[in-house]
Order: sequence, then structure tokens, then C-alpha cells
Amino acid sequence: MNQEFIDENSRNRAQNSNDYSANSITVLEGLEAVRKRPAMYIGDIGMKGLHHLVYEVVDNSIDEAMAGYCDTIDVIIRNDNSISVRDNGRGIPVDHHEKEGKSALEVVMTVLHAGGKFDKDSYKVSGGLHGVGVSCVNALSSYLKAEVHRKGKIYFQEYSTGIPKSDIQQVGTTDLTGTIVTFKADESIFTQVEYKYSILASRMRELAFLNRGITITLTDEREQDEEGNNKFEKFHSERGLEEFVEFIDETREKLTEKVIHITTEKNDVPVELAIQYNTSFSENVYSYVNNINTIEGGTHLTGFRRGLTRTLKTFAEKSGMLSKLKFDINGDDFREGLTAVISVKVQEPQFEGQTKTKLGNSDVSLAVDQAVSTALNYYLEENPRDAKIIVDKVILAATARHAARKARELVQRKTVMTGGGLPGKLSDCSDKDPASYEVFLVEGDSAGGTAKQGRNRRFQAILPLRGKILNVEKALQHRVFESEEIKNIFTALGVTIGTEEDSKALNLAKLRYHKVVIMTDADVDGRHINTLIMTFFFRFMRELIVEGYLYIATPPLYLLKKGKNERYCWSEQQRMDFIREFGGGKEDAVHIQRYKGLGEMNAEQLWDTTMNPEERTLRQITIESAAEADRVFSMLMGDDVPPRREFIEENATYANIDV
Repeated sequence: MNQEFIDENSRNRAQNSNDYSANSITVLEGLEAVRKRPAMYIGDIGMKGLHHLVYEVVDNSIDEAMAGYCDTIDVIIRNDNSISVRDNGRGIPVDHHEKEGKSALEVVMTVLHAGGKFDKDSYKVSGGLHGVGVSCVNALSSYLKAEVHRKGKIYFQEYSTGIPKSDIQQVGTTDLTGTIVTFKADESIFTQVEYKYSILASRMRELAFLNRGITITLTDEREQDEEGNNKFEKFHSERGLEEFVEFIDETREKLTEKVIHITTEKNDVPVELAIQYNTSFSENVYSYVNNINTIEGGTHLTGFRRGLTRTLKTFAEKSGMLSKLKFDINGDDFREGLTAVISVKVQEPQFEGQTKTKLGNSDVSLAVDQAVSTALNYYLEENPRDAKIIVDKVILAATARHAARKARELVQRKTVMTGGGLPGKLSDCSDKDPASYEVFLVEGDSAGGTAKQGRNRRFQAILPLRGKILNVEKALQHRVFESEEIKNIFTALGVTIGTEEDSKALNLAKLRYHKVVIMTDADVDGRHINTLIMTFFFRFMRELIVEGYLYIATPPLYLLKKGKNERYCWSEQQRMDFIREFGGGKEDAVHIQRYKGLGEMNAEQLWDTTMNPEERTLRQITIESAAEADRVFSMLMGDDVPPRREFIEENATYANIDV
């Protein structure tokens, strides 16, 4: 596909420049622009963009709920991977729209940036405003049907690729109100159209926590239990963010029993937040604006951190608990072992940042600061025992941070060096443009040697890792920076960690590779090492994941041969297909080679199947829900065994763990 794009550009450049005139300008009307450049509107045309379609439709129902007109939303994955979203809101208006000359329903479904959420009188705040709207979902669906129950009547209209198949029709009467949208993603646009239940469940659960009192159900008609019942979950929260924090921290040891929880309004900005400390060494703060996960933070996060640090420091100083401390305390120390969720509702949010998920409204910072100060002051005064436990945790964090400084500075000194400063085991590439080359983090020296022989030396680097790296989930920060394998990763990548404002901030200015590929064996040990490495990146280099630089290689599980026919297989289904096609369904009729490790492949095989950009499949690591990823990593790599066993049993059919 990329090659075709390059060839087309070459042909265009070859044309006489005099041909370039007003007639050369293409104007895309209506939803044509969405179908022509879908990634501009929904992020990508892969798994992430596919699920984003569902979120856009659900956002409309959530807006009705936030306005007080809806309390139940049902999401159904149909057998054919179409989606139905049903709510009991007011129903999309169907009367004639004077300006557009068509029904309001058709306007909402076919005109970009149309909808009640742009009218302050209709919706005070809106999550969908940040997205692209249901019209984009319509444009990217091969089929969409909107059914409206409103004012005692039932209306519906059908569309194909965003184009109405007929006028809106009245088809009956009803005592119900609400909207049902059913759509099927266009297979000619999306690279895959099979929805993943766990991804949708995570988002629906998150929305239920963020909008307490609302009931959201998720049904999967593709999967039934032994009694023939569809897979089903109901998400409902009466305590909102308080329950959200408990859910995130369910596998961690708590320092305080109570969750600090406040719901208030400051300067006309509704603020809800929940805080709890645990015995871990990581900061886990998640911020939302109008239900949108602001992964890059923003003014509301700044206000939270400022209010938390100032209030806790003032309390600790007044109580005399810092009198014997020989170290200065900074903001990081107050947030170590902290899990918090902040949710604000903003009428006109201004988003910044690379992914448009960083809030820029300056007035929100003061509102959150005041809310945190009020809630925390009250809690500390009413719970002196918990207050002492929290301050002791802060002092421990400060002490550990000073112990970590020397280890981190050693990493920094090695990182800023070039040539001899790179890890001895790193086989670097010859290109000097970080955007064009990649590094493979390979399990073991044996596989590393094979990868070095099979790679393209021009743009591929190899860094072998010895065995299983440190489990950072259970390690103090200075132990992390003392780990030889982790120091090698920092040095090879060329990144630095720590600023005056935030000692945990990652600086990607000198990042040496824009593709960091984890390549481990396709067995249990390999997947464990894979998870250990991903945990490290999530806790200490999350910015790499957010920027889209982290990937997982997918080596094949089998090589099957029958006469002159041979095929690499990445799944049991592919293996069975080959046996059925060439062996008549008999396993002993074909030769099966099982690859338990990368070292079992020669250099040419490893290149052909796993490293060649023309043939390989790389799985990009993305964070659909940072809070859910935090919970999963804590569960998988923490000390609490039962939840981990339950998770493994539920996901045992999958070859890898997706986060």
C-alpha cells in the first residue's frame, strides 16, 4: 500500500506543472472527506479506530445521561460483528430542520459537527464534542440504521456508507423513549472488523464509574455459555470514583482503609475526585474531562498536584513530622504509592497536545486545586492515624528518591555519551535518523545472535537481554536504576529521566529509535519476560507507549511441511487449516516443527517471519485505558495470587496478553 502511494506521487510530480489549475483542486463534499481520510477523524483504521466507532455512538447516550434524561444504555455485539447501542433518553429529534431542509435525525447522521451538543441550552457539557460524532460512524459503516422512539411514535432511517437509503419513516407507536443505533463497520475501510469484548467492557466499566447511577450493559451474541446464554455484563456504580479507585487498587495492599472522595463544584466547574494510598512505589493518577481520558494531563492535573503537595506539606510541617528529615521533599514524594482519579466537567474544553488529550483551560486548575485542598484538609484533621501513615509514606519516598538519585545519575552519564557509552551487547545500525530505524529487545544471547545475523544492519539494531529483567512492580526505584539490564535499555535508547519539576518525567529529545520492538520466545517463559518488559515501559517509559513507539514482534508457532508445500503458522487455527488442506485432516500426514524459542529458527527464517518489514506483523502497544492497564499490571506482577490465577484462567485461550 505504501509503495502504491509513492508511485502515485511520482506520477503526479512527473506531470507538467502548467496542468496545475483550479480544476486540480478536489473539494470533498459532506462525508466524502471522512471516507477518503478516515484516520484523520478516528485515529486509525485498525483495532483502535474500529472500537472508537462504538465510543462515539455511546457518547451520544452518555450526553443524554449527563443532561439527566437517560439512565440505561445497552451495547450489543451482534453475531456478524455489527453493533447496536440503545438508550432510554429523549430520542434524537425527527422534525424538519429548516436550514438543512431535511429531518433533524438525518442532519445528525449525515452532517459533520451537527448535533444538540453544540447548543449550550441542550447540553451543559458533552463528552462527544471532543470526538467526531455519529455522522463519522455513519460514513465509515457499510450499513447503519437509526431507530427513534419519541413522543409515542417509532421512526427509523437506514443508510449505506453515510448515504440515506430512503426518507425517514414512521413505523409504529410506543410508550418508550430513546434511540437505537445499529451499524456495521465498512470492511473496505477497516483492516479488521472483529470487535474485542474486553476492550469494550473496559470502556463501559470506566463510563459507569465516571457517571454514577447510570446502568450500562454489554452483550456479546458471538459467545454463549453452556446453557446457551450470551456473554453479558452489567456496569453500574453508586459511589462513582470512590469505587473506581477501589477497583484499580484491588490487588494492592492499602495504607489507609478509607478512600478520600469529594464531589463539589468550584468556580462553576463540577469536580469529582477520589484518592487512596497503597504500599506500591508508583504514582497512578488518572484524569478525565467530560468522560474523556486526558492521557497527557493538563490544567486539571496541575491543579490536583499543586493542591495535594501544598496541603500535605503544610500539614506535615505543622505536625512536626518533618523536623528530623535531612532531605528536601518534592512533589513526587507526595504522590508515590498514590492512586487517584480526577473527573471534571467543562462546558467548553480546550484541548492541546499531540493527541488532543491535554486540557488547556486555565480556570480549571484553580477549581481542582481548591477542591483537593478542601477535601484533604478535612480528611487529615478527622483521621490523624491515617494522616501519620501518609506522611510516613512520603518520608520513605523522599529517602528512597535520594538513594535512587545516584543510580539514575549513573544511567544519565552513560546515556549522554556516544560510541563507547553504548551497552557492549548492543549491535547498532548504521542509519542516523531515529524515525527510520528500530531496535529489537531480544530474550537471551542465543536468540540475540540469530537476530544479529538475520537483521538488516542499515536500520535494525539488536539488544540482547539476559534472562528475566527485574520486576519493577515490586522494586524500590533505586533498585530499578541499579539493574544492569534496565540501565542498558535506558542507555541504548538514549532517553533521560527526571526534571526539576518532575523527577520521573521522561525526556525523549534524544531517543535513538522510533520503533522499540520486544522480541521473545513464543512460550510461557517468553510471555512472562514480555510482560516484565511491558511493565517496565508502562511504569518508567509510558511516554514511549503514548507516542506509539513500542511494539511486540510475533514469531510463528509452527512450520508445517507436506511435500513441496510449507507454511508458517501463527495460530492453532492456521495449523489445523494446513493439516486439513494438505494432510487430509491427519496430523501424522504432515511434518510439524514447533518453535518453542527464537533460537530454534535460523537467521533467514527469523528475518522472513519476524523481522522483515515487508512480511512481518508487529503488534503496536497502545493504552486504551490507562487505569485498566494499571490494574492489570499490578495484578499480574504483584503479590496477590488469587486475582492473577483467575485472570490467567479467563484468558488462557489467548496466546498473548493485550493491554
